[in-house]
Amino acid sequence: MSSSDAVTETSLEGLGEPVRGKVRDIYDIGDKLLIVASDRISAFDSVLPTPIPQKGKILNQMAAFWFGMMSDIIPNHMITIEISEMPAEIQRHAEVISGRSMLVHKTEPLRVECVVRGYLAGSGWKEYREKGTVCGLKLPKKLKSGSKLAEPIFTPATKAESGHDENISFKEAVETVGGDTAEEMRRASLAIYQRARDYADERGIIIADTKFEFGIFDGSVYLIDEILTPDSSRFWPKDNYTPGGIQLSFDKQFVRDYLEACDWDKTPPAPPLPDKVVAKTTEKYLDAFRRLTGGELSE
Repeated sequence: MSSSDAVTETSLEGLGEPVRGKVRDIYDIGDKLLIVASDRISAFDSVLPTPIPQKGKILNQMAAFWFGMMSDIIPNHMITIEISEMPAEIQRHAEVISGRSMLVHKTEPLRVECVVRGYLAGSGWKEYREKGTVCGLKLPKKLKSGSKLAEPIFTPATKAESGHDENISFKEAVETVGGDTAEEMRRASLAIYQRARDYADERGIIIADTKFEFGIFDGSVYLIDEILTPDSSRFWPKDNYTPGGIQLSFDKQFVRDYLEACDWDKTPPAPPLPDKVVAKTTEKYLDAFRRLTGGELSE
């Protein structure tokens, strides 16, 4: 399967113009939203010109799997991913959106992104090397890149419309969304991460870190957006894990590594991806999907 087989964007007649995010096309269906996961991929805050075939289906179906598993911890916005259970005006587009769409409750998004870190990686590792902290939280000395933390840590960030999100303190999160709401977001984020971490560990995958988003629906805090996908999480193969070494991954780190090696200053537009990087990325996403869900992708 090549990038020519991918769905880069949708325009569904009768449903109005969608709001296009980096990856998803979002259609307003009255009191609900239809979220269609395209095969677009972003890195370093740029949407790449080359899509990743099947990526949208993998993200959509993996998110649905996790939403189901975590529904006793906190309610989520998912109604269904089955086209046959959606309104007729959506069903007529089944050929385009089957397997890659989710009908959800429309919520009021909360402008704080909830990051949970179980291992020292990415921007957390960079800050630790400079200051011995991660998002201002003091950590033990002599940790290595990729070190497992004694306990997962909750590190909120501002949810930017574009560009980089910025790490904030829990106090700032409270000031943004209110004390009770911030506490509920922290509780749910840590509980979901810990359950997913233990589940994935039994299937040979380390979830190093991940991020969640929440919204208000009918007066309650709901989990929204996506959850525990290779786009929103750092997945490492357990059998290759070495603290202090370079971690292999199931996520889009493979794409980031390729771009880092290019002569690109990370200013849009991003360069295209070669076929071998596209194929390997699809392979990595599919491998993670199969290991975690125990099933095959639905078309």
